[in-house]
Amino acid sequence: MPTKRLAEIEFQPPKIGIPADVAALIADAQQRIDTLDNTTRIEIPAFVPSNFEVAYRALAEIHATNLATGRRFIEWGSGVGVVACLASSLGFDAVGIEIEPKLVAIAQEIAADHGIEVQFACGSFVPDGVEARVDWVDGVAWLTTTGDDGHKELDLDPDDFDVVFAYPWPGEEQVIFDLFADTAAVGSLILTYHGIDGVKLQRKVRR
Repeated sequence: MPTKRLAEIEFQPPKIGIPADVAALIADAQQRIDTLDNTTRIEIPAFVPSNFEVAYRALAEIHATNLATGRRFIEWGSGVGVVACLASSLGFDAVGIEIEPKLVAIAQEIAADHGIEVQFACGSFVPDGVEARVDWVDGVAWLTTTGDDGHKELDLDPDDFDVVFAYPWPGEEQVIFDLFADTAAVGSLILTYHGIDGVKLQRKVRR
């Protein structure tokens, strides 16, 4: 059932060219992902990166059309941090929250190697005090409510952000939408990636 506090925005980002520096960032990140050792892959089976070119074009369109109410961006479950880096390269004040320390370390290395200013917190993007809903999926690490609140490390609150990006697993989209509706500021955007279905953009319209 759709979350009534969110309004979907008709959104079809044009297939613009990818700048050389962005292409280099994406290629570097993909190579690091491809060379993750078997132990890391076993430890983090839920890590599936989104399509970075699709994410870049979507963020570029949001920026070019002034859809966001401001420049603060957060990536929920930021993995190796590429989407947050892409947002920063477009002029957003970008941060990411990721529960897996090994992925946070890679994200920090990628950002540093490409001279991108972005901060990553190791913890849960589910804020302290938010109770898990009965329809939340059990055993999904990125939905943990027991890890450290990543917002505290960033010294920011969930409603400080103008744009949120997330890549929910199939069948778990509503969980992300409900969390955003519960915690985000009115007027803020949530951009989600859905595999072959592309991206979806929604705005929080009321509390």
